[in-house]
Amino acid sequence: MAKRDYYEILKISRSASAAEIKKAYRKKAIKYHPDKNPNDKEAEAKFKEAAEAYEILSNPDKKARYDQFGHQAFENGGGGGFGGGMNMDDIFSQFGDIFGGGFGGGFGGFGGGGQRRVKGSNLRIRVKLTLEEIANGVEKKIKVKRKVQASGTTYKTCSTCHGNGQVTRITNTILGRMQTAAQCNVCSGTGQIIDKKPADADAQGLKITEETVSIKIPAGVVDGMQLKVSGKGNDAPGNGVSGDLLVAIEEEDHDTLQREGDNLHYDLYVSYPDAVLGTSKEIDTVTGKVRIKVEAGVQSGKILRLRGKGIPSINGYGKGDLLVHVNVWTPKTLSKQQREFFESMREDEHFSPKPESSDKSFFEKVKDMFS
Repeated sequence: MAKRDYYEILKISRSASAAEIKKAYRKKAIKYHPDKNPNDKEAEAKFKEAAEAYEILSNPDKKARYDQFGHQAFENGGGGGFGGGMNMDDIFSQFGDIFGGGFGGGFGGFGGGGQRRVKGSNLRIRVKLTLEEIANGVEKKIKVKRKVQASGTTYKTCSTCHGNGQVTRITNTILGRMQTAAQCNVCSGTGQIIDKKPADADAQGLKITEETVSIKIPAGVVDGMQLKVSGKGNDAPGNGVSGDLLVAIEEEDHDTLQREGDNLHYDLYVSYPDAVLGTSKEIDTVTGKVRIKVEAGVQSGKILRLRGKGIPSINGYGKGDLLVHVNVWTPKTLSKQQREFFESMREDEHFSPKPESSDKSFFEKVKDMFS
């Protein structure tokens, strides 16, 4: 089922301010909050849907990517949203402050404060992709070293905050007694501390392990784009949630093709006889080699457009083109016989330039490339 537009979900315009986005999300979140709709799967789904929309639109970088590429910028772990692995703990741990104290922390210990589930740290890797992999999409299996909870580690309730994750302090001031709440510095707000741990675990009960992670990379990604694989970062201690694996895309140079957005460029060199007589040439594309026809009398600088032979749009709007730039190769040295032939052709009218209206200037060709 196709995802709904994030702006439609929150019922806001694409020009909405950060304050308007937050207000719209809070309204939706309160309406479909699990405390108000117990055991209502439809309300829970809408609650998650609104949270995902807010997670993207409240982040300027992700919002810009969404405005440009749509949902495809975040598909298959594409660096935003909850990557298909959204759960209530993620939502409340990230956006719990938006709800205020109206729900009393009744769902999973979140909402109005109290114990929270700490999120593990994110991991970052770079993945190099060939132009062919970018054009067709690819699934990469990458070995990642991440921290996971060591087997045998047990936790107990923090005696300082009594499992609340916060400590309350009362201070006498000239205005009267002031009560403040702060994160417990003993358990870092988790409400738990280590009871027992194996010898190979660190102070948080975690140990490093190597894991093979499968990353589905959609076609059309660009150099520098960051994808996200939810839950494949470092584990958090206790009942925390795992961090994410952030995957930065690095595009490798191609031997013969150059990328410009969704279009590709190819320099085709033809000999002078081939330019005069016409020929066919085999050229590279991202889906294999193809043979193209070069008409007799082709002019150097001619651009042949192969439609749909470029890179797929990351937003799903078709494919770019392959632009073949014809370059007539002029020999630098000639034999005596060849020189005599061309000397005899100097005054031949067939060799005199006679540009036609269809022979566009360099600037017209450049204009056509971007039209």
